[in-house]
Amino acid sequence: MKKLLPLALGLALAGCQHMESAMPWINMGNQMAKNAGYNTDEKLAAGIKEALIKGTDVAAAQLSQEGAMNLKLPKAADPVTDTLRKFGLGSYVDQLETAMNRGAEKAVASGAPVFKNAINAMSVDDALGIIQGGDTAATQYFRGETENSLRQRFQPIVEENLRKTGFYDQYQTLLGAYDKLPLTNKPNLDLESYVIDNSMDQLYTRIGQQETLIRQNPMQQGSALIGAVFGNSNK
Repeated sequence: MKKLLPLALGLALAGCQHMESAMPWINMGNQMAKNAGYNTDEKLAAGIKEALIKGTDVAAAQLSQEGAMNLKLPKAADPVTDTLRKFGLGSYVDQLETAMNRGAEKAVASGAPVFKNAINAMSVDDALGIIQGGDTAATQYFRGETENSLRQRFQPIVEENLRKTGFYDQYQTLLGAYDKLPLTNKPNLDLESYVIDNSMDQLYTRIGQQETLIRQNPMQQGSALIGAVFGNSNK
């Protein structure tokens, strides 16, 4: 899908080498923005941020529902889980995975403001630089720029919610059951990082899905600003 206005904006922001030949495209993009009533970079950037925030709100609401997450213990835990199930102790595995998923769901709900704050903190240039991309360009850029810092801020939220669901108690119970079997040593698992990585991955994926829907039907998003900015980008 060709995006005339974003292409013109991208050329203008990039400071292309052949500015003279590019001027007709840039001027066309500027004029389209003015005609739409969004004749400043700040207004265009606000529309992009609003779309990302909307995507984050919807994604967080979906993933925070009980049963929305279906995380399984990592492959590194297979020696433990397979052995317990073999000896008829699979309930320990099921209880641990249930506590893990409930904790991840609650963490996504509690962590949503962290992601929204990061979106609001994006610069105007950053926001304008992503509108000319593909269906999930904004989400991909946002993830690339914020994932490391957001993981650090998301970690204590995950830990707190895992504690509330009894995840750590269930984990110790599982290991205790495994230790009683005449088998090899227990593996060293970093399950907190596993939950954080998977929760963030699912959240970014859902935000990207919402961005795609917004780009496909910008006028149906209940926002004149989103409709104008992404409506022009689809022309």
